[in-house]
Amino acid sequence: MAGNQTKYSFIAEEIRKRIKNQDYPLDKPIPDEMSLAKEFGCSRMTMKKALEVLVLEGLLYRKRGHGTFIIKSALDAERLHIQSQEVNGFTKLVNGEKVDTVILRFEVIFPDEKIAEKLHVEKETPVYEILRVRSVASEPYVIEHTFMPVQIVPGLTKQILEGSIYSYIQEELNQKIASSYKQIRADKSNKLDHDYLKCQQNDPVMEVEQTVYLNNGVAFEYSVSRHRYDKFVFTTVNISRR
Repeated sequence: MAGNQTKYSFIAEEIRKRIKNQDYPLDKPIPDEMSLAKEFGCSRMTMKKALEVLVLEGLLYRKRGHGTFIIKSALDAERLHIQSQEVNGFTKLVNGEKVDTVILRFEVIFPDEKIAEKLHVEKETPVYEILRVRSVASEPYVIEHTFMPVQIVPGLTKQILEGSIYSYIQEELNQKIASSYKQIRADKSNKLDHDYLKCQQNDPVMEVEQTVYLNNGVAFEYSVSRHRYDKFVFTTVNISRR
């Protein structure tokens, strides 16, 4: 190991290289913690910590009872991938200002293949489909199209959707939100943006696609949000691994 690099960060870097080089198959779990700990000559706790680094980076996800898998979209070199250092819902982002919410859709569905893959669930798993417009001071900011497994976030109501789902998850369900994996891209505004975000015909929007995880590694949200270009600034923080 080079310099003052810790054992777990060295292991994380080695596994990161293997993922980027596609040394592990994408349709199967990577080797389990015990096997990797034996290979790297470390404790299971050290290996767990190394894998947790990669989960928080959005390279891996854990599926309870099945193992640890590579997030395929993390290998898409044609997209800009931005890892958020802090996970906040919209209500917290606007720093206490009153948020008005219009619910356009709220129902329970069975997910298609893409949504099931993003949430790491089976296609027979019931999920909420939620479409909301969020506004501040009568100015629309974002359209959120959100999918959440019913069994992970039980008891959602219209009243909760009009407020903060994240507050409900943390305060009422006593779950801890740990990390998110985001893809941010520019797009042309569409009819929904024109109707609900007050976008002009040629206005761009910022589209944010994300999967959000609890601290136990379970994905509880997959969403695609359409943001007014003049209402948001996205900031990233890069932390050196050296």
